Amino acid sequence: MQKISIVAPVYYNEGSLPLLHQRFAQCAAKEPDYTFEFIFVDDGSGDRSFEVLAALREMDSRIKVVKLLRNFGATIAVMAGLAHTSGDAVAVISADLQDPPEIILEMLAHWKRGVPAVYAARSNRDDPASVKMPASVFNWAFGRFAFKTWPRDGFDCFLIDRKVVNVINQCEEKNTHLPGLLMWSGFPYQMVYYERQKREHGKSRWNLQRRLKYFADAFTAFSYFPVRLCSALGIIVAVLGLLYALVVLTLTLLGFINIEGWSSLMIVVLVTSGLQMLMLGVLGEYLWRNSDETRRRPLYIVDQVVGHVASDERGLDPSPAQHKDEVVDELSEARPFG
Repeated sequence: MQKISIVAPVYYNEGSLPLLHQRFAQCAAKEPDYTFEFIFVDDGSGDRSFEVLAALREMDSRIKVVKLLRNFGATIAVMAGLAHTSGDAVAVISADLQDPPEIILEMLAHWKRGVPAVYAARSNRDDPASVKMPASVFNWAFGRFAFKTWPRDGFDCFLIDRKVVNVINQCEEKNTHLPGLLMWSGFPYQMVYYERQKREHGKSRWNLQRRLKYFADAFTAFSYFPVRLCSALGIIVAVLGLLYALVVLTLTLLGFINIEGWSSLMIVVLVTSGLQMLMLGVLGEYLWRNSDETRRRPLYIVDQVVGHVASDERGLDPSPAQHKDEVVDELSEARPFG
């Protein structure tokens, strides 16, 4: 029988985990022709998430728990989960129940038809305006400057074939954007849509600092637009500065300016220096990520594993690597399936 792996990154989700497991089990019961494994990655939670998962494991042997030594971030937690899967297809979904687990069945139906990648995009989201607005700006910009086929409200939940997992497992980027990495891979895909639910359990840890890093990681990994924007701004400011200098020189020679204005001088200095600092900051984001990649540190460090799981060599794991699957040789341009 073919196996389906479900990966859920966990970070302060102790309240939702029993119900999440129950809904995973209900989904599995509706697909008796497949075996399932549920892989939960505890990303350094400071609550009782790991204890709850260990207790659930006692009741259901399909559960595998990977506990990371500290918080490495949601993307790295998912990468750790993918590295510990053994299924023919792998679904990834958040543990807060805002993304309904039942969407896995809809994605699985497309996978059965031969679609190697199925992405679940949000048709609507029951979130406050303070969350919706920055997300909308990001998704618009990412679709405009990185991937033209990027869905309007983005996606975090997906189901991918083993050959896609193999490709993702070969990528060792520490500051990547996983949905962008999937689009970059080029596999034909199918979009499904769902309504994101209101959070009922726990408190979101998705603060402003994490949002800014997510934004920076996405654009520095898949778009050169910020660097090109810096170049364009530099050219524009240089041209405007030259024109302003010519105007000042002409007016001075004609006798219209006797004393240069301090205010206009300060405005020019402040504007140009501000732009220079902005450009240096953007270039610094790219340079920092290049520097971080050259250190060759492991993506994550596994503290302990509950239940037998396969793993690869990208993270520092107490257990030896079990296997490393082959990667498909040729990739095509990312495109919708069918």
